Amino acid sequence: MTYLRVVAWAIVAALVAVTGAAQAQDTTTLKKDMVGQWELSTTERSKTCVVTLKGDAAGQASKLELEPACKTALPFTKDITAWSVKGLDIVRLQDATGESVIDFTEVEAGIFEGLRQGEGVYILQNLAAARSMAKSMDQMIGDWAMVRGNGQPVCTLVLTNTEAGADNFQVFLKSKCDAEIAQFNPTQWRLERGQIILMSKAGEAWQFEADDNAQWRRVPDTADPLILLRQ
Repeated sequence: MTYLRVVAWAIVAALVAVTGAAQAQDTTTLKKDMVGQWELSTTERSKTCVVTLKGDAAGQASKLELEPACKTALPFTKDITAWSVKGLDIVRLQDATGESVIDFTEVEAGIFEGLRQGEGVYILQNLAAARSMAKSMDQMIGDWAMVRGNGQPVCTLVLTNTEAGADNFQVFLKSKCDAEIAQFNPTQWRLERGQIILMSKAGEAWQFEADDNAQWRRVPDTADPLILLRQ
């Protein structure tokens, strides 16, 4: 083997070793970061339970505790007995045989999503952050004005906490609205990833994001924007 080949093989071996070490470090960091209390919920927290992920070993996985209400709120949790990290970024809640009950991947800092076929998406997030979000959602309940970018009112509506199925809540138009909003005619809403989502019976959805002026502006933005203002 020539000198150059020896050098090449040495470089490859070093890169493999560094990559392996980085992956091990990432996995170790994730395991450490996950220890603590988490909220497991449907996407809009209509059904929730508290999961405490522990650092204590349970075979090839780690121990956890589910609050008693979990089995009623989210029946699939009755099969969960431990948790583990798979690959670089999958947080697995698993059964007694080590099979996945639900796998989560991080979609935002501290927020993980998992899908159960035939049921839908579930969220795992830090308990303190989840409770802060719940407080934010409570603050959404009540009367809102919808105005144009120039301040012209075009509609008033009420966001309620009355469940409308699929983790959504009822919304009502209070006044005569301009043609665009009347045609859209939203009947449901939810708070999702920091956005207010309004939905019509036809399945159309409008998204509003909070801006720097404590207003909620429809996205994507346009030359003649729609803005939600808390009343």
